[in-house]
Amino acid sequence: MKNGHLSAVMASGSIEEVWALHCERMREFGFDRLLYGFTRFKTKSSFGDRQDALILSNHDPQYLETFLAEDLFRDAPMTRWAEHNAGACSWSLRATLFQNGGLSQNAGLVLDLNERFGVRAGFTISFKDLVPGGFGAIGLAAQPGLSQDKVDQILETHGDELLLYNNTVHLRVLTLPSPNHNRLTDRQREVLEWIARGKTVAEVGALIGRKPATVEKHLRLARGALNADTTAQAVLKASVQNQIFVDILRKKH
Repeated sequence: MKNGHLSAVMASGSIEEVWALHCERMREFGFDRLLYGFTRFKTKSSFGDRQDALILSNHDPQYLETFLAEDLFRDAPMTRWAEHNAGACSWSLRATLFQNGGLSQNAGLVLDLNERFGVRAGFTISFKDLVPGGFGAIGLAAQPGLSQDKVDQILETHGDELLLYNNTVHLRVLTLPSPNHNRLTDRQREVLEWIARGKTVAEVGALIGRKPATVEKHLRLARGALNADTTAQAVLKASVQNQIFVDILRKKH
């Protein structure tokens, strides 16, 4: 069962397919609501622009709107833990912090939100050390009626297996084009790929049979689609989102 599931994940051709498989598998362990986030643009003082992050979840849309759109996630106790740690951590940590007075006012708002939507027990996995320069984590909420004590028992028994499944999904997702971002056109991808290879605008124009002004137009539109200030930043974002050199990535898998 384990090998068959992992093989299916690795054979998946889209993030949507990987995510559907993962949600189904985690539900078998008792975790029916997942929230995954990853960014390569985190700094010491910021998580970066949320538009550049990959967010995957099957939570109630109203829960997500409040948790993400109002930026409560930045002060969530388990987000703070994930920033500085790698591996898995039980949500019992939240109760410990609450009892010791170690929660901020906004963190208290997160706990209130979780209580309102029945997000009471679970655990978090931080992928902090898997991708240099990146930050990612996933929160797995237990199905209603499953206590935190029971979740901790599941972690004790199946922790290594759950880490394997989630780490595999995380690494697989990083090789696939993101569904959360504006898609580049084939021509925009092409010119960015040539620029990434070190070609000048004039050289790209000669290679694709277009005038330099037309190449500049495609680069400008690509920068707009990627919310990038410079072409170099556009190349970086397109690469991170797996929007360029996609054929090469697919051949490897």
